Parts: sequence; structure tokens; C-alpha cells
Amino acid sequence: MNQIFDFFFAQYAEYQTTDIALEIIAVVFGFLSVWFSKQNKIWVFPTGMLSTIIFVYLLFKWELLGDMMINGYYFIMSVYGWYIWTRKVDETHVTPISTTTVIEKKLSLGIFIATLLFVFAVYKTFDKWNGWVAYIDTITTATFFVGMWLMARRKIENWIFWIIGDVISVPLYFYKGFTFTSFQYLGFTVIAIFGYLAWKKHLNNNLVTV
Repeated sequence: MNQIFDFFFAQYAEYQTTDIALEIIAVVFGFLSVWFSKQNKIWVFPTGMLSTIIFVYLLFKWELLGDMMINGYYFIMSVYGWYIWTRKVDETHVTPISTTTVIEKKLSLGIFIATLLFVFAVYKTFDKWNGWVAYIDTITTATFFVGMWLMARRKIENWIFWIIGDVISVPLYFYKGFTFTSFQYLGFTVIAIFGYLAWKKHLNNNLVTV
């Protein structure tokens, strides 16, 4: 039993108790945010913002620049998404769940490529482009950037990007030594799958395309 515990949590022996507590709190609010997103509830944004603020602090402290940028971007897009989700498209309806348009698909590709280049530039500037983890970080950052933008616009395809990014992040964060965060992404993967199915059902029932 001790060997199993050490395998998953031994790295926390070197962490400050405050940082461990903050990571756990951020994970809890992260779970709440994804759950509210699955439920198509506006609380996805305030809970997500609390989680990202904590993670930005922790990731800056741990010098994980790519992950820090992801969470900083999440915060900005949460503000944007909060506005989009509550914006009325007519006198009685707010922005609905919909599928991406051709223009949005092109913009998604543009965001993905631009993020790859941006993260690469940041890593090279701070001399962090020093291993395979940097390559994976760049890909996951670009994937999550597109996913967050699509979620902010209430597009069902956001779940596909979340699922891909979450699956990659589970072993990646464990390798980096952040077991709680790794567990978080494992949970995110499951919720994202059910989130996609729930939004798909909602979309089919309402037959809405913007």
C-alpha cells in the first residue's frame, strides 16, 4: 500500500502544504466548471475562473509556462464566454448550443496554428524548449485554446478538443509530478464524453445551427 501511495504522491513531500491545498481547491473548482459546462449552466465560468486563477499562480511558481498560459487564456475566454452565453439573440433567447460554421472552422485552425507558433516562441525565449514534454505541451496548449474558444461560443465541437487534450494531459501531468491535476484530467475526460453526448442530444432536440 505504501509503495502505491509513494508512486502517486511521493513528489508532494517537497511541496509546501499551502501549494498542495491550493492545487486540490483548484482541481475541485475545475471539476465543478466542467460539470456545469456539461449541464449547459452559466456557472461553468465563475467556477472555472476561480480554478484558473489558482493554477496560474501555481504554474508560474512551478515554472510551467505552457500550462500557465493555458490557464491565463482560460480566464480571459471565460469572461468572453460569460458574455456570449448570456447575450440575448432576441427578446427571449440567449445564445444557443450550435455547430461550427465554415468560418469558425477556419478560425479554429488559425487559432491552433497561431498558438503553436506562440508557445514555441515563448519556450525558446525562456530556454524551455529542451525535451519531448515541450512538444506535447505545445500541442495540448493549442488544442485547449481552440476548445476553450469554441466552448465560449457554445459550439458542440468544443468537447472533441477537450477530450483529445484531456486524454493527453492525464499521463503528461502525472509525468510532471502533479498527481491531483492528472486525476483531474482523467475526470475531465469522462465528463467531456458525457458532455458531448448531452449537448448532442440537446442539439438534436432543438435542431439549431447558427
